[in-house]
Amino acid sequence: MKYLYKTCLTLLLLLSAFVSVGQNFTIKNKKAIREYQFAVESFGKGQIKSAEKLLQNAIKYEENFIEAYLVLGDLYNNSEQYEKEAEALKKAYAIDSTFFPITALNIGIAEFYSENYLDAIEWINIYKKHFLIEKNKNRVEEWLENAKYAQELMEKEHRIELFSMGDSINSLYDEYWPSLTADERFLIFTVLEPRDKELFKEIDLPKTAIYFEEEFYFSENIDGVWSKRKKLPGKINTSGNEGAQTLSADGNWMFFTACNREDGRGSCDIYFSQKIGEEWGVPVNLGAPVNSPYWESQPSFSSDGKTLYFTSNRPGGIGGKDIWQATIMGFKSDGTPIFGNVICLDKNINTAMDEISPFIHPDNKTLYYSSDGKPGMGGLDIFMSVKGIDGKWQPAENVGYPINTAKDEMAFIVNARGDRAYFSSDRAEDKKNSKSIYWFDLPEDIRPNPVIYVKGTVFDAETKEILNADFQLYDVETAEGVVTSKGNEKTGEFLVCLPLGGKYSFFASHPGYMFYSGHFDIDKNHPLDKTYELDIALMPIKQGAKITLKNIFFESDSYKLKNESKAELDRLIEFMTLNKDVRIEISGHTDNVGNADYNKRLSENRAKEVRKYLSDNDIEDSRLEHKGFGMTQPIEDNDTEEGRANNRRTEILVL
Repeated sequence: MKYLYKTCLTLLLLLSAFVSVGQNFTIKNKKAIREYQFAVESFGKGQIKSAEKLLQNAIKYEENFIEAYLVLGDLYNNSEQYEKEAEALKKAYAIDSTFFPITALNIGIAEFYSENYLDAIEWINIYKKHFLIEKNKNRVEEWLENAKYAQELMEKEHRIELFSMGDSINSLYDEYWPSLTADERFLIFTVLEPRDKELFKEIDLPKTAIYFEEEFYFSENIDGVWSKRKKLPGKINTSGNEGAQTLSADGNWMFFTACNREDGRGSCDIYFSQKIGEEWGVPVNLGAPVNSPYWESQPSFSSDGKTLYFTSNRPGGIGGKDIWQATIMGFKSDGTPIFGNVICLDKNINTAMDEISPFIHPDNKTLYYSSDGKPGMGGLDIFMSVKGIDGKWQPAENVGYPINTAKDEMAFIVNARGDRAYFSSDRAEDKKNSKSIYWFDLPEDIRPNPVIYVKGTVFDAETKEILNADFQLYDVETAEGVVTSKGNEKTGEFLVCLPLGGKYSFFASHPGYMFYSGHFDIDKNHPLDKTYELDIALMPIKQGAKITLKNIFFESDSYKLKNESKAELDRLIEFMTLNKDVRIEISGHTDNVGNADYNKRLSENRAKEVRKYLSDNDIEDSRLEHKGFGMTQPIEDNDTEEGRANNRRTEILVL
């Protein structure tokens, strides 16, 4: 939890130092006082190294120079060297604990940010017992409770081992904001690289837009080995900064952040780019209502192809930066999604402080994000919340130590299988002041629901021409849409996530073609390494074209349609509505269990029921015929249960 207040030394001491020239100090040594005054002047100009050296000189001249220790502590606080800050302040406190009473609290805060939480509790209690004033009471209690909570998290430490992504991805520069396709084949990340690499080798450049730019790079996982990183091909990288990106599950869409562009609506906006073949197209500003005159950044796109989560400081939120969501309402002619229904997530997620860096897992139920408005280890901590069966987010929980530390943690993502996390950190001792990307095995208690996927290519069954099909995944029991997606325009490749623990009807369609009907039964114990490779050949709509409807279900030994057939029947209605010149024959087929006459009657009645459903839903009956073939046209051997199940089917034939 980060507070607006860390220490209150800076303004007070600088001000008092400047006005105290020529006045009394706690010591008389003129050399020490002169060094101190020069130090304060350097500190005020931002010359930190010089100020530190001068303060150390002052202390050499006079070891009991309490003012010098206090300013030195303030200097270390400003440069986030908290252990050194605590050391300097303790020396000041030892000289005179009453000289600057809030020193005890500042020592406690410095120990907190050094992850010495027991020491933090001790020093905050010292301040509370001896020096507490009424106006500080609530703030001190917050620090104390936060230190106790952080100590509890540390005592429940997760046993994890961090692994660097290696030299193929990490470098001397900053690497951050990892994004991953659902199949873990491609990793895209942001690199802060110097505009002049030779100059970077010679001097320590400040990380400003003058000297550095953010660019997108990618790496491909080939047989478990990440390839040497390359700049993202296409028209997405510019001479400006691009970063904080998210990918669609199939890797064909990217949403990212860019600031202060000519087509921008505010300081930072969210942009959209499509992958066409192997290259990324010209980015498009998403416009209102996602972007506003305020700050929008750090998008995360759900694997169901419907929802964009992002961070904004626009009015109407709960406070500071909040996490919002928007829903796809349609598409522009160029394929850019149109968003609407923008909502600020509730107080189980957002606080009066800052919430940033959302990541929605491919299960579409687990949200990870960073917050400094909830109790934690210090700074921005990573939290997780799970969406309940009522569709509401549950109270967020801290993911614990050492995933969270006293530093800021953000840009945290989890693979589709839910067992591995990726994030960026500057923790490595061999890479000072520079971020790298790491991964680790995610502890069981903070894992999301695992997700597998089906992927492949769509093509014309006759010409083998690549087709960029549309895809829908439906929950069989509820007939509600789970995922919508679209294949790559040039390669025809697609990827659709399949949440564990459900039965799904799967459809692929392309204008002018018969649709594809598939079925997946994914129980909760489904092996996570068992994914589906599925190349789909679509038949052009013409006389004699035939498809099997794999999601038509009847009661046993009955022609009564089950409710689970609704999604399939509705897709058939949609097909007939879009192709008004098509007439079809609906045919029923059975296995060889039972006598031939019974099976023929059963198959005919089942085909008739499908015809009736279409007629009852505004498909002209003159466009429909039905026929029962019983067990006379098996497509597989009836000697196995699987074969018999596949022979029990409903087909449509274009007449």
